Amino acid sequence: MQEKIFRFLALFALFTMTCFAVFLFRSKDSDLMLPSIRQYMVKRNGTFFGKIMDHVRPTHSSDVSQKTTATSAKPLELCPDTPPNLVGSLLVEFETKRNLEDVRNQVGPLLQQGGRFKPSNCIARQKVAFIIPFRNRSEHLNHWLYYLHPILIRQQLDYGVYVINQEGDGVFNRAKLMNIGFAEALHEYDYECFAFADVDLVPIDDRNLYRCSDHPRHLSVAIDKFNYILSSKTAFGGVSLLSKEQFLKVNGFSNTFWGWGGEDDDLYNRIVLRGMSVFRPDSQIAKYKMIKHQRDVHNEVNPKNAVKVQETKNDIDTDLDFLYCETEFGSQKMDQIVVHNLEITPNESF
Repeated sequence: MQEKIFRFLALFALFTMTCFAVFLFRSKDSDLMLPSIRQYMVKRNGTFFGKIMDHVRPTHSSDVSQKTTATSAKPLELCPDTPPNLVGSLLVEFETKRNLEDVRNQVGPLLQQGGRFKPSNCIARQKVAFIIPFRNRSEHLNHWLYYLHPILIRQQLDYGVYVINQEGDGVFNRAKLMNIGFAEALHEYDYECFAFADVDLVPIDDRNLYRCSDHPRHLSVAIDKFNYILSSKTAFGGVSLLSKEQFLKVNGFSNTFWGWGGEDDDLYNRIVLRGMSVFRPDSQIAKYKMIKHQRDVHNEVNPKNAVKVQETKNDIDTDLDFLYCETEFGSQKMDQIVVHNLEITPNESF
């Protein structure tokens, strides 16, 4: 009889232990089984055992904190190809008197020192430097900054604005100022795209994106002064974009165009000679409004420039020297722009 009771108790104990083991394996609270493995397995997530442990439900507050930190540190994605906040056609007028304080009130909190901006919620598709050749156009610059900064922010660019100011009353050299702007901007940041923009041209549609492409881009296709019709099939002035590689490939602008006219035509010739073509966006969105003004003093038409345009093939490899010789009065970083003040003088009979 005692033997039968002993066998019964042994079978009961074995059954009880089996049930308890099944309970442990099926329990959702893994700490009952493996209380000392969790932290190790978090670090060894790539192993076979780690992949199994990924399915264990975390229960500690420290694990929740780690998950929250990992989520907040998630890398930013590339900004959408079509920026989501564009508005299309814009109302642009120049009758209102504006100053830099107006610009500051408009976009000041969004800008870094020196007129720099980059989107905070995504990675900009391009890093763009805006180069503005400048002299005695403060009123125009105020309008340009007032309208362009909001547009460029909506286009989600990583950009900076560089105003290259020619001091003194010598003959103006727009092309050389833009070469200087290219070099100075690269000293500050690894820009990929360069927008060479006249300060008297403001876009009236923000869908005209300031981005470089596989070929140089001419953005100011339709200007109100010309009844919104392209002035010439070879036009490349006003607002033009070249990547860093494209600009170096054509050896930049020619430094030899003193006075008004010719440097844009020469650059167009350089593009063609280097086997590239010019891309223009649709004229329905590539519209600009020009600020009316008289031609600047000491920027008169130079008849010699028309002759130089015919000699691009001979000069393309010889007339640019980034080690430019001029007196630089200094640079100033402001809320909206970086200003480089220079005095340049011709070293030849122009």
